Amino acid sequence: MAVPPEDRIRAAEVVIAQLRAELDAKGVSLPSIRVDLLSLTSETADYPLVDLGRCNLDTALRLAAVLHEVR
Repeated sequence: MAVPPEDRIRAAEVVIAQLRAELDAKGVSLPSIRVDLLSLTSETADYPLVDLGRCNLDTALRLAAVLHEVR
């Protein structure tokens, strides 16, 4: 059974909001994070991909430091 488009979008937006909040709490901002539009139209996946977007070197280093902390 296929997941309705509005549920697919809503699920992706919820995940993006959660990820953004957690990253913000650690001082990391990914301004380009969004729902990947191409995967949103895919008929082979139940849910779309999350596009983390592009970031500068400082943001990449902050993200690496946060990931290192949780190991």
